[in-house]
Amino acid sequence: MRVVLQRVNKCSVEIENKIASEIKDGFLLLLGVKNGDVKSDAEKLARKISGLRIFTDENDKMNLSLSDVNGSVIVVSNFTLYADCSHGRRPSFINAARPEVSNPLYEYFCDELRKNGVKDVQTGEFGADMKVELCNDGPVTLVIDSEDLK
Repeated sequence: MRVVLQRVNKCSVEIENKIASEIKDGFLLLLGVKNGDVKSDAEKLARKISGLRIFTDENDKMNLSLSDVNGSVIVVSNFTLYADCSHGRRPSFINAARPEVSNPLYEYFCDELRKNGVKDVQTGEFGADMKVELCNDGPVTLVIDSEDLK
């Protein structure tokens, strides 16, 4: 699994001209699921993300976690994170897991964030055409792969 994490001051997800999710301070998480990913990948990612200390403290040091700032999360499924652009000009998505595998893992990941203390976990709609609007705070953007976590 792969997550692109953006620390945000505000973020919203619009589906069919209606706001589906909206947060203030927190994270926008774009989540990609690849072939072979399993629940333990979601567990590792949720544990890591919920504890990341990337909010600034009173000394302007990145030292506070999501729970320290009472932050929220929006999780958006994004199969394009596993695009293979190595050949030609049109990406291949053969490495991205099919919806019948990725959707349950997406939902499980959201549940794992909650189990790890994230109080406000919002989502987009799996497979929908979404418009994501955000104000990246910092900017702080991290790419985290579950296979790189211990």
